[in-house]
Amino acid sequence: MAKATFKAAQIPKSNFFNYLVKCLMALAIWLLLFSLVYLNTQLNLFSVGDRFLYLLGIALLLAMLIIAGGTYLFLLDYHDFSRNKNLFLIALSVFLTAVFFEICVLTPLNIYAIPIAGMSILLVLLLNLNASLIVTLFLSLLFGLVVQGRLDLFLVIFLGGTVGAIAARNARRRSQLLGAGVFVGFFNFMIISFFGFFKGAPPAQFLKESLWGFGGGLLSSFLVTGFLPVFEILFNITTNITLLELSDLNNPLLKELIIKAPGTYHHSLIVGNLAEAACDAISANSLLARIGAYYHDIGKLNKPEYFSENESGESKSRHVDLKPTMSSLIITNHVKDGVDSAKKHKLPDSIIDFIEQHHGTGLIYYFYQRALEKTEDEDQLKEEYFRYPGPKPQTKETAVVLLADAVEASTRALSDATPAKIKTLTQKIINNKFIDGQLDECELSLRDLNRISECFIKILTGIFHTRVEYPRIAGSGA
Repeated sequence: MAKATFKAAQIPKSNFFNYLVKCLMALAIWLLLFSLVYLNTQLNLFSVGDRFLYLLGIALLLAMLIIAGGTYLFLLDYHDFSRNKNLFLIALSVFLTAVFFEICVLTPLNIYAIPIAGMSILLVLLLNLNASLIVTLFLSLLFGLVVQGRLDLFLVIFLGGTVGAIAARNARRRSQLLGAGVFVGFFNFMIISFFGFFKGAPPAQFLKESLWGFGGGLLSSFLVTGFLPVFEILFNITTNITLLELSDLNNPLLKELIIKAPGTYHHSLIVGNLAEAACDAISANSLLARIGAYYHDIGKLNKPEYFSENESGESKSRHVDLKPTMSSLIITNHVKDGVDSAKKHKLPDSIIDFIEQHHGTGLIYYFYQRALEKTEDEDQLKEEYFRYPGPKPQTKETAVVLLADAVEASTRALSDATPAKIKTLTQKIINNKFIDGQLDECELSLRDLNRISECFIKILTGIFHTRVEYPRIAGSGA
């Protein structure tokens, strides 16, 4: 509650006004939709005078549900639910579900077979669990009222959708969507059977309806499997399933990276492992962080030989004969080149964010120091010429990758990577990034930074551990 109150205090009045306008527009749309559904299924049971009062009561109830649910989502996660794209996604999902429900009601199809839980599963994959549960509650009340105020239908839709959303929220494979559909079908079967026993209906009748409910759960998972890629493309949203597809090391970009810049490729894999472990420790999206780390340095493909991890020990550095300003320009340009390459290969925006933000506006300290040594007037040397263009990390995941990138590169430069040195260096780098303001625009807390540091130290100590020198075998020459 405190978290939501704090965020609400940061919301500009103009944005909140826009939100109220959107709520009113949504209310008008859903009232029209409800009128169409209601007139086809229920109004013939009332006199003309009672129809208006009944519809007015339902309209007020829907208004309360929309405003209360929308306000809850808005306060819970202002940044996500103030975006028109996400609001439109929710509206479109509800609209399509309502239209599908209306079509099915007008056909001989059993009402329990209608795959409404598919909407709940779809929203939890595209947005989050909170959005899915709120919309599921709204639809279950709406459809329960439409079909003669049936409590059993309300529970089937609400509990089935809730179970489906919870079962699918961390789905990483399409087979898990089928599993979520089985769970929905099982709960539908149990709820319908319970109401059949409660009403004293003939077993053959309610068992038949229970099987229809089970089929509706399975149908929900099949529909989600088919529609999910369409919604991902339309709304430019990346789900865990798409992220796993991007983790395939046969991806053309990753294959090119291992051939042209093997040092960068290996660095990216270690950064991905560090970021994944750290995100698990702070309850962030570890899969997104790992995949983002795989692609964060693809901009180095244009000039791989200018980056130290790709230099061979036999040749001198390309930067020896360059001015510090030119070296700084080449280094910083790998961010812009990476974004261009990502867009060319149609990587999702969520991955491009890692490319743009993995250095924030950080200072390229080495070349800045070289420039200071060569200049006679330090006042004429502007520090911003040696900083990355940014932006700073906007999410926990991009911030973790920024820290993992800096810590891994610095640890690799240690001549004697003892556990004590790794610990000291890791804590120093994280503190410096914090003091430099690189973490100002994300939501990492001091507790998060402490947990991230512990994860980094543990993994890096394992990677750079010292090996025991084996004794030579007499006469072997080994």
